[in-house]
Amino acid sequence: MLKNKSPLIPFFITILAIVIMTLFGPEEKSLGSNVRLVYLHGAWVLTSEIFLILAALTGLLGLLLKRDIFHVWSAALGRTGVVFWITYLPLSMFAMQANWNGLFLAEPRFRLAMTFAITGILLQVGLWMMNTKWLTSLANIIFIIVLRAIFATAENIMHPPPSPIFNSGLWNIIIFFIALNILAWVTGFFLTRFFLQIQPEKA
Repeated sequence: MLKNKSPLIPFFITILAIVIMTLFGPEEKSLGSNVRLVYLHGAWVLTSEIFLILAALTGLLGLLLKRDIFHVWSAALGRTGVVFWITYLPLSMFAMQANWNGLFLAEPRFRLAMTFAITGILLQVGLWMMNTKWLTSLANIIFIIVLRAIFATAENIMHPPPSPIFNSGLWNIIIFFIALNILAWVTGFFLTRFFLQIQPEKA
């Protein structure tokens, strides 16, 4: 009976845990309590990229080893990564509004993020409809390579490198951010399990 339990139940439980944890996150001197939105936005986009990278790696294994199980995991991981990417955008907008009293939608990285969100949605819908395992794996590999290549050369305005959190020297913030990321990864795992359950039967 436990095997048939929907992964969406623990998924929403971990989402609730993330919301509660974020509400009690450490404040920061210049941004105050609004910095909590920045923590969440950061954890969300990192989780998205991790799952997109995992989708590419499992897809590569599927192509090299010709094993369908890796293609299946690549498809599910890719869809999870795109869901996190799409939902990170409103978090980014909330963070802009709360911390800088306005939406800077022309910000280069935000525009690129929006472009990849739209592309990701269309890509995943198309791959779902075509239901061709090797093609899904190949598409997941190309998607993350192009995404990382473009963002590596994108102009930084509201996203100054290197990471302001890990270079802050404030261990309470660093530990909190790591814990928030771990919870987001757990959430992504449950979402991936859900996508595995609803995969099309044959490809």
